Amino acid sequence: MKRYFLITCLVVLSSCIPLRIAPNIDDYKLTKGKRFKRALPKKTVFVFEDPKNANEFYSYVNTKFQLDDYFVDVQVPFQAEGTSYYFSFYEVEIPTKTINLIPLALDVILSKGADMDPMFEEVHTSRTGNWYIAIEVFSDQEKDCLKEGSVSRDVVLSYLRSLKNEYLATHNYNEVVFKN
Repeated sequence: MKRYFLITCLVVLSSCIPLRIAPNIDDYKLTKGKRFKRALPKKTVFVFEDPKNANEFYSYVNTKFQLDDYFVDVQVPFQAEGTSYYFSFYEVEIPTKTINLIPLALDVILSKGADMDPMFEEVHTSRTGNWYIAIEVFSDQEKDCLKEGSVSRDVVLSYLRSLKNEYLATHNYNEVVFKN
């Protein structure tokens, strides 16, 4: 019985309790921006995981559309099947956050007998960040081209899929200028 209790205590203390788990997106996801992250707009957004470094998508869009650092993340114009559209993008971090029970238990045990500050306070919780690119699309005729029932949804989705695939496959963004 003592062994069972000891093993149970070790398993509980060696575990981590997840507080927030970042979503795992295989290809892309269409969702309301506010549902995905509060800081995003209420419009429908095209979201995919960004495995590259920070501001890589900014550099890619700036180079591909030759924007010269002017309105790079808002109102980027593009053409799809002869119609003009605009997109805005957001780099979003959603961390996975966990509580680590071993450092917490050690601090409780060590500080019980003496009046000392917690030694492992900075490792009570751990965070690992996951980065995502969220893109909203609009035109002069529609405020949200990705919403359910939108006339241009299929055209825009096709364009965004190819844009995402090109971004993830390209390492030197100057190559993109020559492809256009």
